[in-house]
Amino acid sequence: MCHRAVIRSDLWILSCVSGYGRPMASALIVIDMLNPYEHEDAEPLMESVKQALPSMRELVQRAPEAGLLTVYVNDNHGDWTAGRDKLTHRALAGAAPSLIEPITPPEDMPFIVKARHSVFYETQLEYLLRQEGINRLILTGQVTEQCILYSALDAYVRHFEVVIPRTAVAHIHEDLAAAALRMMEENMRALIAESPSDAVKAGTSR
Repeated sequence: MCHRAVIRSDLWILSCVSGYGRPMASALIVIDMLNPYEHEDAEPLMESVKQALPSMRELVQRAPEAGLLTVYVNDNHGDWTAGRDKLTHRALAGAAPSLIEPITPPEDMPFIVKARHSVFYETQLEYLLRQEGINRLILTGQVTEQCILYSALDAYVRHFEVVIPRTAVAHIHEDLAAAALRMMEENMRALIAESPSDAVKAGTSR
C-alpha cells in the first residue's frame, strides 16, 4: 500500500516500499553556474548572482552531509567540445571569476552538459536520477525566469517533487523572476524554501 505524507502543508510526497513510508531520496541540481558573463544582460545577472552566491555555496557544502546527491548541469554555450574542465576554465577566464570560484564543480560530483534551457532536454539527467532512486529535486543556480523555470516544469511533468530555495536562484529581471517563482509554486506544486536550511530540511523530510 502507498502512503501520502504531507510536508509543511504545501509539499507532498508519495512513497511505496512494502507498505511503509521512507525518507524521499533527494538531489541538489546546480544549474548553469559556469558562466563567463560576456553576454547581453550579464550586468543585472551578475548582480543577482552576487547576492545569491552565499546561499548557493551553503547548499553545495551542506548537501553531502545531509545525504543529498549533488549534480551540476551546465549549458555548453554552443560549444559541442565543452565539458567540465573547458567550461570551468572559460568561466574563470571571463568577466566575473569571483562569481565562479566559490561554486566550481568538484571532480567527485556528477557533471552533465546541456544545450537548451531545461536540464532534462536531451541530457542523461533523468536516467541518472532514476538510477539513484531520486524523487525530489532542489534547484539552485540561474536564471530563475529561464532555465530554473523550464527545468522545474520538466521535473514536474516527470513526477519529481521540486524545491526552489528563494535566496539561492539568480535572475535577470526581478519582476519576471517573481512571476516565475509564483508559477512554480502554483502550477508545479514546488515548495519555495525561504533559506538554504529550509531547502535542505525539505530535501531530508519524510
